[in-house]
Amino acid sequence: MKAKVLLLSILCLCFQVSFSQKIEKRLTELNIVLPKVQPPIASYVNAVRTGNLIFLSGKGPTGTDGKFITGKVGVDMTLEEGKAAARNTGLNLLAALKAEIGDLDKVKRIVKVLGMVNCPPDFTQQPQVINGFSDLMVEVFGDKGRHARSAVGVGSLPSNIPVEIEMIVEVE
Repeated sequence: MKAKVLLLSILCLCFQVSFSQKIEKRLTELNIVLPKVQPPIASYVNAVRTGNLIFLSGKGPTGTDGKFITGKVGVDMTLEEGKAAARNTGLNLLAALKAEIGDLDKVKRIVKVLGMVNCPPDFTQQPQVINGFSDLMVEVFGDKGRHARSAVGVGSLPSNIPVEIEMIVEVE
């Protein structure tokens, strides 16, 4: 009887280990390395957990040197560059999320996203810019990455970043 319990325990542990590395494996398959977590630039925290929800503060895109990517979409950068900045911001948010929960396999669902695009008043392609972020979440999490979303244009953002994105995530 003890041998059966031991064998069952080993099988469960092996299953948990292989399952718990699912998202890390997916990131590797996508050739994605999460950046270092950005510290908050003012008086706030990167994430707050209440119950099974994680509220992530707004983040922007950074270069490999850790400095903010800057510019106004539709003036200083193209739609495609703005979309790439939104994807980059998604990587920064995933890094902050991982720092908060320890294991991205705990994610049950990306629930809600607010994407703000630094753009002139006549720019109307904010949803296409924020698709850079949304598409990344689906690439990484599959259907669990599909979310409710708002994409809005704003006249300026902190440090002249092209996008700022915040999200709410349901976790186990």
